[in-house]
Amino acid sequence: MGEVAGYGGGGYGSVGAVLVLFILLVIIVSAFGFGFGV
Repeated sequence: MGEVAGYGGGGYGSVGAVLVLFILLVIIVSAFGFGFGV
């Protein structure tokens, strides 16, 4: 519960971290898509 206290709350620290990384990945892919006009 101390590793990633900001994400997931409670005992879902690792799950929250993975979820945040996944969301960031989606945002980055979308940004690249719009940036290159695909």
